[in-house]
Formats: sequence, structure tokens, C-alpha cells
Amino acid sequence: MFAFRLYPSLLLLAFFLCADAVFADEPDDIVNDIIEAVEGGSAREISAFFGTNVDLTTPGAEGTYSRSHAEMIIRDFFSRNTPESFLITHRGPMRDGSVFVSGRLSTKEGKNYRCHILIKKISGDYVLHQLKFE
Repeated sequence: MFAFRLYPSLLLLAFFLCADAVFADEPDDIVNDIIEAVEGGSAREISAFFGTNVDLTTPGAEGTYSRSHAEMIIRDFFSRNTPESFLITHRGPMRDGSVFVSGRLSTKEGKNYRCHILIKKISGDYVLHQLKFE
């Protein structure tokens, strides 16, 4: 009799544990994590979301780079432009399941950059496919 009372509780616990793991890779969660990393000026945290290659644009650099090369470029960008805030101006899904975000990065040096982020689902995983600071 005790097992029948415990069974629904165990099922509920299992559901919440599995749901947390399943929904952790939703594109909105990844977008929020990327924005936090941009605001914190963490090239390492941003690069964790890259696929094998990433389309990257910063003042002085534009192209498709490997994960490690793109991380170095972003680290250099943040060393000259310390992030202060990030304001989202547009955010939404695309027809192919990708998610885009446009916003404005304000720096402690008083500069403002338009920022464009594109998250794509590649081989079942959401990755940061394109990052632009203009």
C-alpha cells in the first residue's frame, strides 16, 4: 500500500528532473545566456555556444572563424570595449527554426554597437551561428 502512495510522487519528481534537462537547450534559454555573457564581456562563455565555425563581425574583423579564433577576436573586442549594458530591440523566430536577436551594446567607453545574434539548430543542437557588433 505504501508503494502506491510513493509512486505518484516519484513520477512527479522524475518529470521535473527530465523536464529541466529537456528544456535547458531551448533557444530562448541560450539567447538569454549569450546576452548575459555579452553584458559580462566573457568571450569564453560566448564561445561555449559556437558550433565548429561562427560567422563573426567586429570592427576590424569579418568572416567565418573557428571557435578558438573567434573567441580570441571577441576577447580583443571586449578588451577595447568594456560592456556596460545590452538592450534588446528585436527578438523572434525565423521560418527555419532559427532565432534572431538584435540589440544595442553600450560600453563603458561611451560607444554603442548594434549587435545581431543568430541561433541555429544544427545536428539537433542550438548553436550561435552568427554574431555581429557593428
